Amino acid sequence: METKILSTNDEDIALAGEILANGGLVAFPTETVYGLGANALNEEAVKNIYKAKGRPSDNPLIVHIAYKEDIVPLVKEVTPKAQALIDAFFPGPLTIILPKSDLIGKVVSGGLDTVAVRMPINEVANKVIKAAGCPIAAPSANTSGLPSPTRAKYVIDDMTGKIEAIIDGGDCEFGVESTVITLATDTPTVLRPGAITKEMLESVIGKVEVANAVLHGMKDNETAASPGMKYKHYAPKARVVIVDADRKTYEEFVNNQKGAFALCFDEDEVSVPRVNYGSENDDLSQARELFDALRRLDEMGAKTVYARIPRTTGVAMAVYNRLIRAAAFTVIDLTKPFTLGLTGQSGSGKSYICKKLKERGFNIIDCDEVVKNIYDTNEALVKSLCNEFGDITTDGKIDRKKLGNIVFNDKSKLERLNGLVHPAVIDRCVSLSKLPSVLDAPQLFEAGAQDKCFKTIAVLADEKTRLERITKRDNISQEQAKNRLSSQFSEDYFKSHCDFVIYNNDDNDIDREIDDILHSLGF
Repeated sequence: METKILSTNDEDIALAGEILANGGLVAFPTETVYGLGANALNEEAVKNIYKAKGRPSDNPLIVHIAYKEDIVPLVKEVTPKAQALIDAFFPGPLTIILPKSDLIGKVVSGGLDTVAVRMPINEVANKVIKAAGCPIAAPSANTSGLPSPTRAKYVIDDMTGKIEAIIDGGDCEFGVESTVITLATDTPTVLRPGAITKEMLESVIGKVEVANAVLHGMKDNETAASPGMKYKHYAPKARVVIVDADRKTYEEFVNNQKGAFALCFDEDEVSVPRVNYGSENDDLSQARELFDALRRLDEMGAKTVYARIPRTTGVAMAVYNRLIRAAAFTVIDLTKPFTLGLTGQSGSGKSYICKKLKERGFNIIDCDEVVKNIYDTNEALVKSLCNEFGDITTDGKIDRKKLGNIVFNDKSKLERLNGLVHPAVIDRCVSLSKLPSVLDAPQLFEAGAQDKCFKTIAVLADEKTRLERITKRDNISQEQAKNRLSSQFSEDYFKSHCDFVIYNNDDNDIDREIDDILHSLGF
């Protein structure tokens, strides 16, 4: 198919309207992003939108109108709240969902009994709809899943040869799609945030909720009631990972990632290749630049991109909503002192896993070494331990073997030891933390340190292997080793309380297990 590239003059606008009226597809600019339009009342024409985009047919489309009163025949009723929003925000970047009339077919509605309607303020879009003489169904004019186009060149890249015409109307003003609010629920609910914020809506119609899927994704059995609710959306070809961190921590982290690209704010100081998406304190600039930035990363050949996290309020909620989907909900939380918490039973081989993680660039914080240091330097703690457990020193220092023989055979004594030692150990570990870090903590859960870790990993091995390792390592009898294991959490406990499990038996492919975990986390 030959795709005509049209200008915004009256003759080309008229041609675009004629193409749409006759069942063809035309891409045109709006104030949000470029839309891919078809006659909303022509089911066959609308089906061609899905074909051109490669879009799932259960994803509803937005119907665009030229006049406020054009919504009336498309819905069962224009409710008082709907009218109030129309009066306040039409034309503009707001989409309203209401129960649909019989004029709207199942293809446009994605099989739902509702329809999404908006009236664009962009002059070119408005003229195109008027020239067509019918409501226009129009999702973003991109290949499904890729970033929405805010410039004509991206529409040309994606749609040439697939549709009849593209109108080059310059850059879009807002850069993210319209806010979508449904009035088909008991409480008006934002399904997709945009330039019209929750606060702006509430100033007109009162209480408005935000759907859980806006910031956290759809549940497995949840139906998409609005465009843009799917799990992965707006994504470039590059892998995007969001980094939840303050500016300094983000800079330190991304500058240490070999081969990575940064998707960051204007103010950020990074040494890796970068693409900016606005200013940290200017939500509108972030919205305007995001999709273009994602496209440019692909043009630069980026493979892995670490994105600085935006806020989740105001217009920035829309930015976060798009970015979290571009990242397929992959977020590294560096607000915690420790990136990973590594734990497990004695003899499972945690030190070997730590060695492997160190090779991959992680800073290892060994709780056992920290304990030794505290035993050697903290006189007040030594005195408290001797008062509690008797003479457990050799040459004036804590003899860990003596102490172990006492506490590992008595659960209550072990708990008393933990209560005295753990707070000092965790405080010291936090002071040593340097991201990305691994807290090697056999007693991670006993110390309550799991909440200070982004994710936790349990290292497990079968009992026979663990007993062999312990007796050889510590030069103790098998009975002593069994007593030690009996005082620890069970394998089932670690499996149910940790985010990941590594089985460190002799026949396991440990490197693959570690790499799979790190890849899923965004490293």
